[in-house]
Amino acid sequence: MTTTGRRRGAYAKTAERRREILEACIEVFAASGFRSGSIREIAERAGISQAGVLHHFANKSELLAAVLDLRDERALEYIPLEEGVPGLDTVRGYVALIEHNATVPGLVELHAVVSAEATARDHPAHAYYTGRDERVVSALMRAFRDMAAAGQLRPGIDPDETARALIALTDGLQLQWLYHPDQVDMAGQLRTYLRQVTVEEF
Repeated sequence: MTTTGRRRGAYAKTAERRREILEACIEVFAASGFRSGSIREIAERAGISQAGVLHHFANKSELLAAVLDLRDERALEYIPLEEGVPGLDTVRGYVALIEHNATVPGLVELHAVVSAEATARDHPAHAYYTGRDERVVSALMRAFRDMAAAGQLRPGIDPDETARALIALTDGLQLQWLYHPDQVDMAGQLRTYLRQVTVEEF
C-alpha cells in the first residue's frame, strides 16, 4: 500500500471512530442530559476508553457542539435553504425532516432534553439554541412570505404567525411523540395544520 493509501485509510478509520463516538454521545445526552451525561458513559457505549474519546474530542462541550453540527447537517439534507428556492419547497422539506425524525428517536430525545437545559444562560449550548431558533424562524417566515406572494396561503393567514405556530406545534408534537410514539403521527399532524392555512397539498 502506498503512503497516500495508508493516510486515506487512517483518515477513514478516524472519521468512522468519531461518528461512533457521536452516536454514543447522542444516546447518553438523550437519556441523561448534557449536564448529567459523562465521558465515561459515552466511552462505554462507544466501546473505547475515556482517553480514546478525549483523543478525538477535547471535552464534553466539544462533543456536544459536534453532535449539534451533525444534527444540523442531517436537517439540511431535507430542507433546501439556497437562494431562490420556492417557499413551498422549504415547508415541504420541513415536513419531510419531521417525518424522518420519527426514525431517529435518539436525536429527538436529544433535542427535547438539551434544548430545555439550554434555556439556562450558562449552558454550553445556550448560544447555539438561541441562534438556531432565530435561523429556523427566519427561514420559515421567508418561506411563508414567499407562499403568500404566490397566492398559496389561505385568505387572512399571516405568514410570520404561521411560521411561529408551525414551530410551536412541532415542538409540542415531538414531546407527545416521545411519550406515545404509537399514537402520534408528527408529520401527519403537521400536514393537517398546513392544509388549514395553505391551499397546497403536503
